[in-house]
Order: sequence, then structure tokens, then C-alpha cells
Amino acid sequence: MSVTAQAHVEDHAHDHGHHHKETFITKYIFSQDHKMIARQYLITGLIMGFVGIAMSLLFRMQLAWPGESFPIFETLLGKWAPDGVMDADIYLALVTIHGTIMVFFVLTAGLSGTFSNLLIPLQIGARDMASGFLNMISYWLFFLSSVIMVISLFVEAGPASAGWTVYPPLSALPMAQSGSGMGMTLWLVSMTVFIASSLLGSLNYIVTVLNLRTKGMSMTRLPLTIWAFLVTAIIGVISFPVLLSAGLLLLMDRSFGTSFFLSDIFIQGEVLHYQGGSPVLYEHLFWFLGHPEVYIVILPAMGIVSEVMSVNARKPIFGYRAMIASILAIAFLSTIVWGHHMFISGMNPFLGSVFTFTTLLIAIPSAVKAFNWITTLWKGNLQLNPGMLFSIGMVSTFITGGLTGIILGDSTLDINVHDTYFVVAHFHLVMGISALYGLFAGVYHWFPKMFESKMMNKNLGYIHFWITAIGSYGIFFPMHFVGMAGVPRRYYENTAFPMFDELTDVQVLMTVFALITAAAQLVFAYNFISSIFYGKKGPKNPWNATTLEWTAEVKHIHGNWDGPIPHVHRWAYDYSKTDENGEYIIPGQDFVPQTVPLQEDEEELNH
Repeated sequence: MSVTAQAHVEDHAHDHGHHHKETFITKYIFSQDHKMIARQYLITGLIMGFVGIAMSLLFRMQLAWPGESFPIFETLLGKWAPDGVMDADIYLALVTIHGTIMVFFVLTAGLSGTFSNLLIPLQIGARDMASGFLNMISYWLFFLSSVIMVISLFVEAGPASAGWTVYPPLSALPMAQSGSGMGMTLWLVSMTVFIASSLLGSLNYIVTVLNLRTKGMSMTRLPLTIWAFLVTAIIGVISFPVLLSAGLLLLMDRSFGTSFFLSDIFIQGEVLHYQGGSPVLYEHLFWFLGHPEVYIVILPAMGIVSEVMSVNARKPIFGYRAMIASILAIAFLSTIVWGHHMFISGMNPFLGSVFTFTTLLIAIPSAVKAFNWITTLWKGNLQLNPGMLFSIGMVSTFITGGLTGIILGDSTLDINVHDTYFVVAHFHLVMGISALYGLFAGVYHWFPKMFESKMMNKNLGYIHFWITAIGSYGIFFPMHFVGMAGVPRRYYENTAFPMFDELTDVQVLMTVFALITAAAQLVFAYNFISSIFYGKKGPKNPWNATTLEWTAEVKHIHGNWDGPIPHVHRWAYDYSKTDENGEYIIPGQDFVPQTVPLQEDEEELNH
């Protein structure tokens, strides 16, 4: 028995004025259309990403060949690299700004800002975000914070240099070092503006998902992408204000003589007047955001990977409700594990054991997701396009990086490797590389939706994936052993410690892999830019996906559907579904769009 795909339609009452003539400025710059804002976020995030990667190459070259003269150092760093030899102060500044840019401006805004904006209205059947104006303000605050962060690189005393966590007293005393001056103030101002942007965006996402779903789109019919974006936004609303309070108190300590985070400070034998504060208080406030931030970064990537994997395995996602439950469990547990970053801060051992327990507990919902992804792949009809490869790569790096998290989450074991390269290897794999893979998977998969059915070059995508996948492990896998040998992170050079001399070759190996991996990102940049202008046009639904975004117009209109909005009749993962006779529901088609009504005896499978 066959069924033709039909969209039962009804429009939102607020559909008015969507097709008025727009000028260049209202369409491309101060746009209130969620699809254009998604592109703005993506392009800004990618530009910031290349800035962050360039910084990492500079300090990796310094680590591999300490004290060597490189003309590129003098060209890019000026007075901070006299005769091409990197100054110690600028090394810590590069590490600080690299971490800040990658965590906040690339992985947070690049993932959530881009894909929440692009997919939430399209996948739930809405004309736009709940507030297009707030959405526009959110992007421009993000852009402003990016500009301020980049400007801080050029102040005379140098950019902020206290690590991306900016612990006091280095961040609280303008006279502590060169990177504690105006550069640090600009860092704090930039992050304040960034948090305002993030909060506006998150509130918009939450209201849109809860209030603007089309008829039939129940919460259990939402794609996992939307669940991930919704829960990410909720975590952001809860935890970002805590970082804002830490930043404002830090500004007061810097500028108004308060002592929230300072006590008993000596500089060159001089006793400063600060007393009564505690830098550990700042650590608590920072990590109360800092650990949920890991999941603000990784949850959108998890949602994207779940969607891309199901589409390209031509199978329903395994354990849909378990996936939702794991997202909710991760969100809750992420807010009560921040103390594992502070095991050596003098924490009460009993409290340390509580944080160890909650940290190890979060491995359970994370493992549920990993097992469900693997089971989705099992016996699937795998379409190994670049988006799918990056999704599979994300599962690999998430598991690899997550296993070392068990060591760092145990207070007894963590003490031995705390603040070594072991920690750097762990969070780069489990958060950095995994989230970047999710970002790349999303770009390759939804590129036709963002750029009017243009397709990215598949062969260049394969080159990008394989060099990135091999290079990423080449950088971060050896780093675990360097960390276990005791090499501390953030040190400009380790020549003062003869016991680390034999590890110099490993530093060189990691740096060579870093240079190769960075070159692969240039392949991606070329593919991305050339495909926007010269990419081949694909069909309206190039991946044969079931979700609503592929029913929208190919030509971008502000309102998404030129006419009534489709209704939804089934969940988002009806792939390779057959009737009682073993025939596909729609003959000759191994997917059933959400807009197709259920057959008379058909059962909906959203388990």
C-alpha cells in the first residue's frame, strides 16, 4: 500500500511582512532572518578559528625549537620577538588568547550560534526565531566581543596573559606582569559582551523551541539536534551569569581597590593593602561555568552527529528516548562536577571524594550516547561522505578523550598529572577536536541549506578529513605520555629541567603534525569559499533526509516556507522502515518525511 508525501498545512497567524523588499544592509548586515544570522555566526567563528590556530602554531614552534630564531616570529609578534626569538611574556599571552578564542568564540558561538540559528526554526516548523531583533542584537554583540578580543592583541603592554582561566592574582593586579594591564581589562570587557550575547541567544532559542513548534511537532518528535540545542541554551542561561559575576568582581578588584579575590599580596618585597579575599573563590565561580561550558560546547556537536549519522546510516537513531535522557542527565550532572578542576587547591578531601563521585557518574550518560552511536552504525547502509566521516571521527575522539577523563576525575590520580600536558591532551580530544568534528560534520551536511543547494566538493572533503583525523591524533596522543612524564603545561620552555631533554623529539613530532593539520584547514577554507560561489547545485533534499528543513524553499525567503507551514505526523528518524509485507512505506524510497501521515496500521517508532 503506497502513500504519497503530502504536507497538511496551516500557517502561523503572525506571518506578515516577510516578503517586503530588503536593502543590502537589511539583508546581509543587520539581518533579522535566522538563516542569514547563522551564516554570520559561522563565518565570524571560522575567521576567529583561523586566528586561534595560527597562535597555536606559533607557540608549538617555540616548544619544539626553544630559543630558535624564526623570521615569522618577528614579522607577526614585532617587539615581542626581537631577532625572531619569542619573548616569554608573549608565549603565555598566545596560550591565553588561543584558549579563549577556541573555547568561546569558535566552539561556543561557532556551533550554537550557527546551528541553533539555522536549524531550530527550520526543524520545528517556525517562520523564524521568537525575536528576530534580539537574534540580530545577539550576533552583533558577539561580533563586538570578537573585535575587542582581537584589539587586545595590539595594546602596548601586550594581550592578557594569565591562561584562558585568568586566575587571580595575575589577572587582578594590573602591575603583576605586562599581560596584566590594559590587555587583561579588554579581555574582561570582551567576555562581558560575549556573555550578554550568549544569554540573549540562549533565551531566544528556549522560547522558540517551547512556543513555536508546528502542529504535530511534539517534544518526542523533535530531532535530537533540537533537544541538544535546547538543553545547551538552558545550561548557558544557568551558568554564564556566574562567570559574568566573577568577571565584574575581578574588574572591581583591578580598578576600585576591592579585595574579593586578593589577600596578603607581596610584590618585590612591598606589602599591598589587599586583605580578606580569596583566589579560590574565583576558581569556584569560574569553574561553575567552566565545566558546564564543556557541555555547552559538546552537546550541540552530539546533536549534529546523531542527526548526520542516522541520515547517512539509513537507519533510525538507536535509543531515541535514551539519547534524550542522556542529554538531560549530562546537563544536570555538568553543574555539580566543577570541583574536579580544583583537587589541588587545598580542597577538603571529603569534598574531593564527592566531586570524584559526580564526575565519574557523568561517564554513564556519555557512554550511553557512545554505545547508541555505534549501534546506529551497526549493519547500516553507510554513506561515507565527509559529514559522515567527521561524525564517526567525533565518536572516536570523544571515547579516546573521555577515557582519560576517568583518570583526571579521580582526585587521587589527578594530583599526579594535574597541570601537565596530560590535561591538555584530554580536553583537546574530548572537547576541542570532538566539537570541531561536530562543527565540520554540520557544515558539510547543511551547507546546501545555508547556501541555496550548493554542494561542497566531496573529494576535497575527504582530503580534509583524513589529514585532520591523522594529524589530530598525531598531536594529542603523544601528549598524554609527555604529561605522564611530568612536563608542566604553559611553560615557555623546559630547558631548565634536564630530565625532560629526551622528550624534545616528541615536541617536534607534535609540532610537525600541528603544521600539517593546520594546512588541511586551508583545504577546508578553499572548499568552503569556492563552493559558496562555484559549488554544484544539488537537489532540494540532497541526503534524502526526513526532517522539515529539507521541505523549505531552496531560495532563501524570510519566513522559510512560501505558503503554509507543513504539519508533522511522525518522528524524525523513519529510515528504511517497512510495512508488514517488508515493502518500504513509500515504494522505492527508504525514508519517510515527517510530513507524511501514518498509514492505517503503521506504528510510530520513537523509542
